[in-house]
Amino acid sequence: MSMMTEFKEFALKGNVMDLAVGVIIGGAFSTITTSLVEDIIMPLVAMIFGGELNFKNMFVPLGPVPEGVARNYDALKAAGVPLLAYGNFITVLINFLILAFIIFMMVKAVNRLRRNEVAAPEAPAEEVVLLREISAKLGNSTLVK
Repeated sequence: MSMMTEFKEFALKGNVMDLAVGVIIGGAFSTITTSLVEDIIMPLVAMIFGGELNFKNMFVPLGPVPEGVARNYDALKAAGVPLLAYGNFITVLINFLILAFIIFMMVKAVNRLRRNEVAAPEAPAEEVVLLREISAKLGNSTLVK
């Protein structure tokens, strides 16, 4: 079997395709979560605390800041100044917690649906069927149930 044939069998299996779809949807979902945090949650938090709250501009420069460079995250990062960007980390952490909670709720809903599905009863084993037939012919209905 050629390597190309083996690769084709591998790539076209259902699990690989499901994984690919999951990764693509996960990437899109991550973008949605980032927007939720940056565009909705953080402005609400800023409003509650009475001012503009921008976690991205919470950092500590770890090197010299060149003259003429604005002291904000984007300008310092572009100038190559090493930064301890704890505010950016807080934003990423909030994104993760929201994403983890949403995935937890989705898994919980799927598990609930699976529990509610009524499983079809399994067919009795061939031996059980034969024993029931023998029992019926002998007239003893309590022999095998």
